[in-house]
Amino acid sequence: MPLATRHDWTREEVAALFALPFNELLHRAHCVHREHHDPNAVQVSTLLSIKTGGCPEDCAYCPQAARYDTGVAAQKLMEVDDVLARARAAKAAGASRFCMGAAWRGPKDRDIPKVAEIVRAVKDLGLETCATLGLLGDGHAQQLKDAGLDYYNHNIDTAPEFYGEIIHTREYQDRLQTLEQVRDAGLKTCCGGIVGMGETREQRAGLLQALANLPAHPHSVPINQLVPVPGTPLANQEKLDPFEFVRTIAVARILMPLSIVRLSAGRQQMDDAVQALCFHAGAGSIFYGEKLLTTGNPDTEHDRALFRRLDLHAMEVMEEAGTVHADILDAAPAGCGHGCGCSAAA
Repeated sequence: MPLATRHDWTREEVAALFALPFNELLHRAHCVHREHHDPNAVQVSTLLSIKTGGCPEDCAYCPQAARYDTGVAAQKLMEVDDVLARARAAKAAGASRFCMGAAWRGPKDRDIPKVAEIVRAVKDLGLETCATLGLLGDGHAQQLKDAGLDYYNHNIDTAPEFYGEIIHTREYQDRLQTLEQVRDAGLKTCCGGIVGMGETREQRAGLLQALANLPAHPHSVPINQLVPVPGTPLANQEKLDPFEFVRTIAVARILMPLSIVRLSAGRQQMDDAVQALCFHAGAGSIFYGEKLLTTGNPDTEHDRALFRRLDLHAMEVMEEAGTVHADILDAAPAGCGHGCGCSAAA
């Protein structure tokens, strides 16, 4: 019988998935992945900081917070032509989605028309567009949608009970409210979190439970590994075991079978074998390019070589547009269809 996409996962169920033997967990996750996605296709995005530094927030992981001495200088919003030059380069390098981030608590009304102009220009290049601008005010999501924005990124960062250990300048509920505005405007959501910030496995389960139990599963789910930056409160945080990161990717894949799970920040610190495990476990998207906002990322030539070695190919825009998401499909088959007896629900 088909299994309905769920939004009622319990913490105990998610913790049980994390506790599965590693090979069993990866097998189940890969079966779910190939049931709903091409296991050899990877959606490729490029991320550009269009307004860097000077953020008033106190996110403990972020080098763009004005209160931390990280060497990141505050800059104004980039001009449209400068953003377009970077977008053209990203498209030429193989990216299908161009993501733009601004270090704001949230844009002011006066900022939206210029951001909308940037979005419109990038969209005209034939790229998918994504923006991450912080908390949105009334009407902002609709104005961005009207300009041609496809996705809005707003991460919940971590489990609700651990959130106050990482951020004090905005509430967890503020993030949920912005996600609701984004959904109401008809934008696709990009929402994930960060692991390796000192949380327990139980709290990693809490992060994924919260994502999977949103009213609609995010279209894209970026799973970030903390990149410790000198000057931030998490600068000396002990590195997460890489296999625990792979487990997080696998559990995310099982909980949100129709979402595209993105292997996001922290790839520069991962060797190729760990990345290969992540792709097998259900990661179907990466950021591509030399930098993620203000932190490093593997260069494009290395990624191309890795794709060749793993027989992966970059997902085309039209191919991605044909992906079936939870918004339009109620049910998913219970097994992988390959006669192995696995259950996509387990």
